[in-house]
Amino acid sequence: MFQDNPLLAQLKQQIQETLPKKEGTIKATEKGFGFLEVDNKTSFFIPPPYMKKCVHGDKVIAIIRTEKDREVAEPEELIEQGLTRFIARVKLFKGRLNVVPDHPQLKKLQLKAKAKKGLNPETLKEGDWVVAHIVQHPLKGDNGFLAQISEKITDADDKIAPWWVTLAQNDLPNSEPEGIDDWKINDDADLERIDMTHIPFVTIDGESTKDMDDALYAKKKENGDFELTIAIADPTAYISPDDAMDKVARERGFTIYLPGRNIPMLPRDLADNLCSLIENEVRPALCCTVTVSKDGVIGDDINFFAANIKSHARLAYDNVSDWLETGVSEKWQPSEEIAAIVSDLHQFAQARSAWRSANAVVFPDRPDYRFELSEDNDVVAIHADMRRSANKLVEESMISANICAGRVLKESFNQGVFNCHSGFKAEKLTDVLELVNPEAETPFTEEQIVSLEGFATLRRWLGSLDNSYYDNRIRKFQAYSEISNEPAPHYAMGLDIYATWTSPIRKYGDMINHRMLKAHILGKAPIQTPDETIGDELALHRRHHGMAERNVGDWLYARTLANAPVEETRFQAEIFDINRAGMRVRLLENGAAAFIPGSLILNNKERIECNGDMGTVSIDKEMVYKLGDVLEVVLSEVNQENRNLVAKPTQVFADLPSEPETTNETEA
Repeated sequence: MFQDNPLLAQLKQQIQETLPKKEGTIKATEKGFGFLEVDNKTSFFIPPPYMKKCVHGDKVIAIIRTEKDREVAEPEELIEQGLTRFIARVKLFKGRLNVVPDHPQLKKLQLKAKAKKGLNPETLKEGDWVVAHIVQHPLKGDNGFLAQISEKITDADDKIAPWWVTLAQNDLPNSEPEGIDDWKINDDADLERIDMTHIPFVTIDGESTKDMDDALYAKKKENGDFELTIAIADPTAYISPDDAMDKVARERGFTIYLPGRNIPMLPRDLADNLCSLIENEVRPALCCTVTVSKDGVIGDDINFFAANIKSHARLAYDNVSDWLETGVSEKWQPSEEIAAIVSDLHQFAQARSAWRSANAVVFPDRPDYRFELSEDNDVVAIHADMRRSANKLVEESMISANICAGRVLKESFNQGVFNCHSGFKAEKLTDVLELVNPEAETPFTEEQIVSLEGFATLRRWLGSLDNSYYDNRIRKFQAYSEISNEPAPHYAMGLDIYATWTSPIRKYGDMINHRMLKAHILGKAPIQTPDETIGDELALHRRHHGMAERNVGDWLYARTLANAPVEETRFQAEIFDINRAGMRVRLLENGAAAFIPGSLILNNKERIECNGDMGTVSIDKEMVYKLGDVLEVVLSEVNQENRNLVAKPTQVFADLPSEPETTNETEA
C-alpha cells in the first residue's frame, strides 16, 4: 500500500540528504562483506547486501549510517569503476553464460555475461579464458552487473594459458609484427658505410639466441691500453621514422621477454635474420671505436661511424667462460686470432670493472633464473645461471658503448633517449642519514649524498658490508629510474651520462638514438628526435613487460612446486621484504617468491612484531630475522588459483614457559 508513495520517497530522500557521506575505494573480502577505505587510517564496514552494488576497486561516494550500533557504508554514487576490462573464466550457470574475474579479490564474483557481436557464445566452454568488459553497473542505474565478452584467449586446459592470459591481461601482443616481403636499405645518400668485413668481430650470446645485435673487437696496445670497437645491428637502415613499421615498434616499445619465449618488437625476418649479426654474413652496422686505458678510463677519442661488418665467430657464453676461467672448453677451441681477441676483450673488461668498482657503482652478482620447457610447455627444469666471465665481458662492453653514446648525444644535440636515476627521494634524505649515520660515526652528510659522487661512495660502502641489510633498507629511499629526452646522470650506476643504443632490434629508444648518432656522423640535423612523451611511454611499456614476466613466472612456479608442501621440500630463502603481516622471501634454488605470514613464524600476536620500517622481525622484542637474512623454509601452501606461495621457517620458536604455580601455604 505504501509502494511508490511519493511522500515516502520524498521523506526517504530528505533523510538520506541529512546523513553524512564519504568518498573512498571499495575493498572486497572473500566472505561477502567489504570496506570503504577513505584513507590509510579510516575505513567503514560494508554489509554483504550493499556489496552487491559494487566491486573491489570501485571508487564511490557512500552514505554513512548506523546499523545495530555500528557505522556502515552504503555505496550510493560511482565515481570511477575499479573493474572495466578484465580477464575472466567462463562459468556456465544453468546453461547461461557467466564469467568469474581472474583476480584474487574477485574470485567469488560471478557476473552475468553476453558475447559481443561476432563472437559465437556456443564456442565458449566451462573454464575457458576470456577478455571481458563491465557494460552495466548498479551504481549507474542499471539492474545489476553485466559483462560483455570481447575475446576468447584460449581453452580451459591449454598449457599455453600462462603466457597468452598474462599477455592479454597486460594488453600486450602475443605474436611478432607482420613483416614485408622485400626489405630495402634506406640509408641517407650521404651516409658512407666503411667496409669492416676484414675485422674479426665476434658475437657472444646464449646458445639459442637468434637476434644477435652486438659484435665486439678489441686490440691491446703496447702501452697496455685497449682499442675497443663495438658494432651494433642497424634496423634503422631498413626502417625510417615515417614507416608503418616504426609506428609498430614504438607501440611495442621493447621485445617482450617471458619465461621460455619472447615476442619480438620487430618482425623475426628482420630481427633474427637481416639485422642479426650472423656468423660469416655481411650486415649493416653502427659502430663505435674508443680507447680505454689500462686503468679502465674511457678516452676522449670516441668515434661513431656506419659500416658493413661480418662476424668471424659466433661464440656462446658458457664456452667462452669455460675457456677464460680454466683455459679449456670441451665444446669450443678458438683459433689463434679469435683467442687473442677474446683475451684482449677479457682484459679490457677486467680493467673497466675495476674502474667502475672504485669510481662508480657495480651491482652485486645475482643469478638469472631460467625456465627450461618441454614442447608441451611443461617446466622441465629451472636453472640458476650465474653471470660468468663472458657475460661480464659483454656487459662491460655495452656499458662502455652506452657511456660513449651519452657523451656524444649530449655534446652534439643535448638531447636523446637517456637512462637516468636521480638518487634518493628528496623527502627521504633524513631517513637515509638516520640509517647510515645514526650517531655521526660515518662521513656521510646530506650535502654529500645528494651529489653523484657522494651517492656512489655511499653505495660502494654499502656493498662492502658483510650483509645486505642496509642495502635492502636503503633501496626503499631511492627514486625510480627514468627515461628522459634530456641528458641527466644515472646515480644508481654512478655514471654522469648513459644512453643505450646497443639493442635497437629489441628497444625502440635505441632506434631513436641510432638515428641521432647517424645525424652526428653526417653533421646534419637528426631526422628524428625524442619528443616529450617518449620517456613515459617507454617506462610504461617496461613496467607492463616486467609485470608480465613476473606473472608468467608465478604461474609456472605454482605449477612446478605444487607437490612441495606434501613432500616437505626444504629450501634456502633470502628475505627481501618485511611488512606488518610477515615477510617475503626468494627461494635461492629457483628464484620463486613466497610469503611467510607472521603467524607461521610464531602464532602469538603479543610476542611477535614484524616491523616494515626497520626491516626486522622480533620475538619478545629480540630480533630474529632481518632483511637480507638467509633461512631454511618449507612451503605450506601453493595456491594454483592465485598463483602464490606461502612458506614457513623450519626453525621453531618455543612457547614461553608457563608460570610456576604459587600457593599461600608455607612449609612447616
